[in-house]
Amino acid sequence: MRLRRFSSVIVSIALAASSLVAQAPAPRKSPELSITKPSGDDMLLSSFKGKVVVVEFLFIGSSHCLQLAEMLNKLQADLGPRGFQAVAVAFGPHSDIAMVGHVAERLHLTYPVGDTTSENVDAYLGRQGTEKLKIPQMIVIDRKGFIRAATGTGNPTLEDETLLRVVLEPLLKEPVPSSSTPHATPSAKKNGQS
Repeated sequence: MRLRRFSSVIVSIALAASSLVAQAPAPRKSPELSITKPSGDDMLLSSFKGKVVVVEFLFIGSSHCLQLAEMLNKLQADLGPRGFQAVAVAFGPHSDIAMVGHVAERLHLTYPVGDTTSENVDAYLGRQGTEKLKIPQMIVIDRKGFIRAATGTGNPTLEDETLLRVVLEPLLKEPVPSSSTPHATPSAKKNGQS
């Protein structure tokens, strides 16, 4: 009986560990992502290199996602001067540019907000077609452009303000890489025009 119980515990631990490795390996280089702002301009996620970035992939119709957007707004005000940058990326139902702009205005968001396609989100997260996507997805990117934490493993730590601050604090203390020059207004016109 003890051997059976012990064996089931070992199998459970092994399965849990393998699923964590398969879902969101970190740290890893952040892929590029183009985000369309409500103005119609595109911004590249890489334009924030040199800052500690938290990206929230959200559904506009989710009250939980919108609560997290408000939490990120508070963090932006508190930690922005130290090199923190929040970014919200809407996708899925109701994420057209006009609706994204309306929500950003209604919530008085002071950080970049935009939208992209579900396919771009899947590609960024490395999600396969059969994997179930949980919303919101929170991604923490360090100053060098590496993903250091993600909620894709089912860990809600990044959705709690106090715990997220614990994750961010050591990253904010890391030096800004000498090869990066943060952009004040990271955007590019649609169709590659400046």
